[in-house]
Amino acid sequence: MTTPAEPALTPELVAKHGLTADEYARIKSILGREPNFTELGIFSVMWSEHCSYKNSRKELRKFPTTGDRVLVKAGEENAGVIDIGDGWAVAFKMESHNHPSAVEPFQGAATGVGGIIRDIFTMGARPVFSLNSLRFGPITAPAHLDKNGGEAAKQKLSTLNPQLSTSPVATNRRLFAGVVSGIAHYGNCIGIPTIGGEIYFDESYDGNPLVNVFCLGILKHEQIARGAAKGVGNPVFYVGAETGRDGLAGAAFASRDLTEESKEDRPAVQVGDPFREKLLLEACLELLATDAVAGIQDMGAAGLTCSTCETASRGGTGVEIDLAKVPQRETGMTPYEIMLSESQERMLIIVKKGHEKTVCDIFAKWDLPYAEVGVVKDDGMMRVLNHGKVVAEIPARQLADEAPLYDREAKAKPTPPQLDLAKLPVTEGHAALLALLAHPTIASKNWVYRQYDHTVRAGTVTLPGSDAAVFLVREANKLLAATSDCNGLYCALDPRQGARIAIAEAARNLACAGATPLAVTDNLNFGNPYKPENFWQLRECVEGLAEGCRAFDAPVTGGNVSLYNESPAGSIDPTPTVGMVGLIEDERHVTVSYFQSPGDAIVLVGGFGDELGASHYLKVIHGLKVGPVPKLDFARERSIHDAILGLIKSHMVKSAHDLSEGGLGVALAECILAHPNPPTSPLGAIIDLGQTGLRADQLLFNETQGRIVLSIKPTDVATVIMLLELRGVPARRIGTVGGNFLKITADGESFAWPIAELRTAWYDSIAKAMHE
Repeated sequence: MTTPAEPALTPELVAKHGLTADEYARIKSILGREPNFTELGIFSVMWSEHCSYKNSRKELRKFPTTGDRVLVKAGEENAGVIDIGDGWAVAFKMESHNHPSAVEPFQGAATGVGGIIRDIFTMGARPVFSLNSLRFGPITAPAHLDKNGGEAAKQKLSTLNPQLSTSPVATNRRLFAGVVSGIAHYGNCIGIPTIGGEIYFDESYDGNPLVNVFCLGILKHEQIARGAAKGVGNPVFYVGAETGRDGLAGAAFASRDLTEESKEDRPAVQVGDPFREKLLLEACLELLATDAVAGIQDMGAAGLTCSTCETASRGGTGVEIDLAKVPQRETGMTPYEIMLSESQERMLIIVKKGHEKTVCDIFAKWDLPYAEVGVVKDDGMMRVLNHGKVVAEIPARQLADEAPLYDREAKAKPTPPQLDLAKLPVTEGHAALLALLAHPTIASKNWVYRQYDHTVRAGTVTLPGSDAAVFLVREANKLLAATSDCNGLYCALDPRQGARIAIAEAARNLACAGATPLAVTDNLNFGNPYKPENFWQLRECVEGLAEGCRAFDAPVTGGNVSLYNESPAGSIDPTPTVGMVGLIEDERHVTVSYFQSPGDAIVLVGGFGDELGASHYLKVIHGLKVGPVPKLDFARERSIHDAILGLIKSHMVKSAHDLSEGGLGVALAECILAHPNPPTSPLGAIIDLGQTGLRADQLLFNETQGRIVLSIKPTDVATVIMLLELRGVPARRIGTVGGNFLKITADGESFAWPIAELRTAWYDSIAKAMHE
């Protein structure tokens, strides 16, 4: 068959590959000649933002990455590894699949799950559970209760969010349904439970959903696998699914803005097969249990290109492969297509010479394609042949690790509008709480969770919807807690403070579950870094996250940067998603987030608060995205978390739930509503807040940080409050569990909501929206 002629390299073709004139000149300097078309494609994906982090890597160096428990640092391998004691460790990481999900939501989300799972078992770990952090545009039309001030509020907001009143609801519902279905399909089929996560809905994500997926795996210390091409003369094996034309140059696609023409990039979206991945997972773990493997690497972003040059660079060696030997499911594929394809469920394995039969036998047993496609060399080159003819020859280290790094211009955004409480119309508290509970960001996510199999592997201890997911890893007999957090509204108004709060809330969620933080992975989602205000947001968020990680002794184990999250309507709100993992020492310390028994005392830890700026109340009820963002004191947060953990370990806490979006009113309602199997006796609450001197909306819906609602035995109230106050943590009893209502009295005013009314607003909201 005649190979099609390669196109001539023109400045226009170079620019189409996302490379600048300076970068192209650098490529010519590295090669000592003009690249050919295949080499141009290889450089374009490896030097894309998605693979090289060329606009963000210098910022990422600000993260703390070391600690007593760190076994594999961030950036060294496909995922970081953390010691959890007794010779056991966990590998975990978070990745994004935002652009593919915007174009093809089902396959984009599904293959995002598949990719993060491969990152984990590539480390030698058996994946045991997943989380996801999702963002979409509104799936309901704005319906502000403030009839007089709502329209004026939208006008004030126009500089921040010009499409507030014109949200493409139908498109957002389609994207939401497709993404959730894709996650459910892949996770359920492969048999890895999805046990938690978070979902936000905001106008800034119109046309650009965020799909951040997290996976954690378990392994013994001695099982850690490395992605390095070690041992000159060792054979290189391709294993897994055949290569096709799907996912072509997906890394480059993810490194440019979404536009009206992005639908033409559908070939850049991969197609996943979870059943094939299950076979690949088992075959790779079986192979890693032998002495046959010198190195292993997932073919993720940039496919064969990434896996060959990165393993060679890590190993300080070279790798030579022949594309004619690569299993292919389509005829007539060019070297450019084979090297840039991101077909799923594939791995590159460096096999110790003499162990080839072991590889062949195991992959034949699991009915998977395999082929010896190359060899490890000593020349430092990534050399690609096709039927013995050289089609690409590039220094591996300069391709994989020496992409140009940039210091982009950073320019602070103008100070956002600030709340003038005196001018804020007073909204009736009864209707306001129901509206907040019905808002999809706050409402029950049961419509989502019912599609996920969270019980497979029989390790899920707390059900989805809890402050933190808790999972029993039976192999190690360890209880792990995990959570994902980020309030993009805070980050839009004050990026550094929003990022600091994301870390603090994640740690607070773990404390409420009875866990001590171990480490963090992150997914940094921002707009085009060439825009100075976007890059300033990135820098501020990174520095805020770094401060938080140091404050909670939680090193960063790795993660993902996703830039160019912009639709024609504008950039997303900055969203530095945090995934945090914690360890629970004793199964008796596992703590739920909902009320347990009638008659229990309700204690508010951390005070009433009064910071209504940046709250979901302002956004949902009044249509306002205005500051200031709540203050945060890391020392105070640590004191509160340590105090709560001390009480939990003393067996004096029956439930613990942090206050976040919606403040005290929403938190109390969630403590009532979130019980998965409500007992016969109603678990309402009678609350008396006394004289506070605050407006009702300010009292009930402010989002002051560092606050937790506890339920405890009445006989323990005096002891609990004393122990908290000894640590300098304010606490007071505010009510009692029981009855058919949530009744709140404060400053001489009372509100009462029947439980049935609260449940209708909270539990059914998303399902109703999706069936309209």
